[in-house]
Amino acid sequence: MIRVPFQTLYDEFYRVLVAIGFAGERAKLCAKLFTENQRDGVYSHGLNRFPGFVSGLQSKQIDFRAKPEKVESFGALERWDGKMGVGLVNAHICMQRAMELTEAHSIGCVGLSNTNHWMRGGAYALQAAEAGYIGICWTNTTKLMPPWGSEEKKIGNNPLAIAIPRDEGNILLDMAMSQYSNGKLEVLRLQGKQLPLPGGYDTEGNLTVEPAEILDSQRALPIGYWKGSGLALVLDTMAAVISGGQATHQIGKQKSEYAVSQVYIAINVTGMMGQTVLNETVEAIINDFHTASSLDENEKVRYPGEGMLRIRQESLEKGVLVDEAQWQALLEMNR
Repeated sequence: MIRVPFQTLYDEFYRVLVAIGFAGERAKLCAKLFTENQRDGVYSHGLNRFPGFVSGLQSKQIDFRAKPEKVESFGALERWDGKMGVGLVNAHICMQRAMELTEAHSIGCVGLSNTNHWMRGGAYALQAAEAGYIGICWTNTTKLMPPWGSEEKKIGNNPLAIAIPRDEGNILLDMAMSQYSNGKLEVLRLQGKQLPLPGGYDTEGNLTVEPAEILDSQRALPIGYWKGSGLALVLDTMAAVISGGQATHQIGKQKSEYAVSQVYIAINVTGMMGQTVLNETVEAIINDFHTASSLDENEKVRYPGEGMLRIRQESLEKGVLVDEAQWQALLEMNR
């Protein structure tokens, strides 16, 4: 691994996008989101995923000229059609719209159909938290896991992100319904590392910590076993119902993952309790959480998103960590 300045990484992402005809503010947003994902240590959805994203643009599976469109509204709830456009742009626009809906309703919810991979769901929950709202969003996916009690893939890992605003660093829960996301497994396989805990099954049906074996068997382990399996099903159902889009079983009939369904929710809690009370409530919870004794003498117990903030600070001070081979491949793209 090597470190490169944030701006340098951003510039290279944007250069490649411009080279294939995708320029302007929307392309700059994509480059920014990819760079921020890498900056925050989400290596599974930064530089690692960029070549595949560019390939999708070039093959026209992703239409970078398309813009999402509102198709229905009912009070604080709206449905939008992503028009098979860029998933990152669609996601940003729909969370922004959810926040706008809170001005009239104190809560806003946007269901988005016919969109593409959003890369890192936490980026859009943080988008809301940085504006002072609670942000909640999730997506369905193609079939990536067997439900609990089965060997047959039927459910998605359906990532869920929740962010809560906090002056000293937003709380961010960003997780897939599998113990480890496919992106994380790919990164650890590339690095030749094992998982800290079993994340799925090998081809013989045994639990394993080897990411390559899980990717080969295509049997990722749901979080909490039957609980994660059930939550994946519920999230998929709500995404399809709220957006009016496809469910996992329909996406799974396609040759690849596209036209997924997503939900974006923003909640204005300061309207009920005021900023001061909100800050005091959240801070009291975190302060109490930090009093928990740690089993690791070298690491304190961390709230969701705390480790990310530390990595972000290191990235801004020392440069963003990148895999050297992936970095060289980026420098050579579209030259």
